Amino acid sequence: MEYLFGIVILVLDIWAIAQVINTNEGTGTKLLWILLIAILPILGLIIWYFAGP
Repeated sequence: MEYLFGIVILVLDIWAIAQVINTNEGTGTKLLWILLIAILPILGLIIWYFAGP
């Protein structure tokens, strides 16, 4: 069951990073969001979901 949860988080993180890359924001802003999502996978994803888009 842990593997399934990990795979779901990985897929959601990759999706969020792809969404960040496809925005019209500056490079610095994109880099910060990508680092936040990569370093804190679950918390970064939640923060991006509410504050990012």
